Amino acid sequence: MSIGGGILLIVIGAILSFALNIDVGWIDLHFVGYILMAAGVVIVIIGIAMLMRRRRTISTSRSAVDPVNGERVTRQSSDTDDPLV
Repeated sequence: MSIGGGILLIVIGAILSFALNIDVGWIDLHFVGYILMAAGVVIVIIGIAMLMRRRRTISTSRSAVDPVNGERVTRQSSDTDDPLV
């Protein structure tokens, strides 16, 4: 949703900046369009970064026999594969 919202802000900002030729006395629509485009770019970048942060968990289970007392020993470990950490 954040990538789509960012693209929507970029499109609305581009329409306000480049397509409309309306003069409103109390607000500069071209400047508002540039602000919306900048906010859209920031939101798209944040959305892509959030997609890259997905974590994968790898669980490993190992079994062995203890040579001293002959009992079966099971060891489990979990690793998190996160490219941004």
